[in-house]
Parts: sequence; structure tokens; C-alpha cells
Amino acid sequence: MEYILIVIGAVFVNNIVLSQFLGICPFIGVSNKVDTAIGMASAVTFVMIIATMVTYLLQQYILEPLQIGFMQTVSYILVIAALVQLVEIILKKVSPSMYQALGIFLPLITTNCTILGVAILTFQKEFNLLQGVVYAASNAIGFGLALVTFSGIREQLELAEIPKGMKGVPIAFIIAGILAMAFMGFANIV
Repeated sequence: MEYILIVIGAVFVNNIVLSQFLGICPFIGVSNKVDTAIGMASAVTFVMIIATMVTYLLQQYILEPLQIGFMQTVSYILVIAALVQLVEIILKKVSPSMYQALGIFLPLITTNCTILGVAILTFQKEFNLLQGVVYAASNAIGFGLALVTFSGIREQLELAEIPKGMKGVPIAFIIAGILAMAFMGFANIV
């Protein structure tokens, strides 16, 4: 039951993008097309799960025993940067079209605050390794759900008649706000 609450809480109630406002840059920047959003969500999912596992082990077996917890943020960022480089190399070989579609946003995963935020929150919530992985996967699913939903809406908006001054980022922010309010409806579930 505890794991179900972690999943529901991370995906719907405390959605990392729509409730905690982490990862807004890729949320707005990569949400023009559903295909690109799915690719970004997949890359973020991979990096988030692996980064959470590695940073958990780093925290438990190096930072805490050596009493250098103040190095948490710096060491986490280094781990995340290394993992993003790995994803970039893999995508370039396996799917060049996805690599091109993600463009500048792929290296920006390095500074994506959702990944760093989840790694830090896993430690702050005092999760064990399995709970941390479930929490990371759930947050990645929540990020992907928000991103793909938002990109689907933005694709539909391309067909709608929108006043010239509202096109692009202004309407995107309005839709993001409405989407965030919709997710607030899940607030009393957990």
C-alpha cells in the first residue's frame, strides 16, 4: 500500500511539474510536438531513475559516512551530467532523428531541476533504495504525463484561431495554469 501511495502521490497529487513547478524549461520548450515530448519524457525517465539510484548510493555510502553531506548538490549534479552524456551518446547511435528533434534540450537535462529535485527529495523523505526508485519512476511518469498532455493540447492549439498577441508562449502559460488547476483536483486522494 505504501508504494501505491508513493506512485499516486508523485504522478497526480504532487506532480513534479504542475504542483512543485520543477522542470518548467523543458515543459514549455519541448512541448510543441507530441513525438518530441515523448522522447524527452523517455530520456528524463531513464536519467531520473538511474540518477536516483546512483545518488542514493553515493549519499549512503560516501557522503554520509565521510560526513561531507554539504557536497550533496555538487556531487548529484556531476552524476546527472555524466548520465546525460551517456543518454546523448546512446540516442545519437540508436535514434538520430530523436537526437535531432531534442536538439539543445537534451544537454539541458543536465540542469533539469526535476532530476536533481527528485534525487534530493528522495534523501529528504528518507526513502530506502526501492522506495526511492519507485518515487523516481513515478515522478518521471508524472513528468511525462504532464509533458505529453500539454504537447497534445499545444498541437491542437495550432489549429485553433487564437488572437495574434496570445499565440506561442502566452497561450502556453495559460494552458499550463489550467492543466495545473486540473491536477489540483487530485489533492485529496493521498
